[in-house]
Amino acid sequence: MGKKRQYWLLKTEPGEWSWEDQEANGGISKWDGVKNKQAQKYMKSMNVGDLCFFYHSGSKARRVVGAVSVMREWYTDDDGGGGGAVDVKAVGEMRRAVDLAEMKKDQGLKGFGLFKQPRLSVVPVDKVFWDKICEIGGGFEGDGAVDRDD
Repeated sequence: MGKKRQYWLLKTEPGEWSWEDQEANGGISKWDGVKNKQAQKYMKSMNVGDLCFFYHSGSKARRVVGAVSVMREWYTDDDGGGGGAVDVKAVGEMRRAVDLAEMKKDQGLKGFGLFKQPRLSVVPVDKVFWDKICEIGGGFEGDGAVDRDD
């Protein structure tokens, strides 16, 4: 029996690494530069196949814009900084970006970790919250849902 799939939220400032950068890079990237020990601990818990929301942070854009999957588990980054990384691959763009303000208004997301630790760059996401955010945003391309325009 394999490991149970886990769900995460990965934050990035769009000026530093955007969804467009992720897709333009063949969809695969090294997720690194995380210095916070709690966020690193979460990254060390990630398994191949886990799904992560790709979240744009910053003052102008606070929203879930896509989904990526973990392709390579935690490894020591060779940049000399003593940090580590995971590799992620773009799964698909959200059919509709889900804004932070919209999430905060939804009672189905009460207790979501993003609200409890808003400055943390890596946040675990309970399956019920994952499903609710996907519902709000209409899911993401590549999620297996039937395209609603057909």
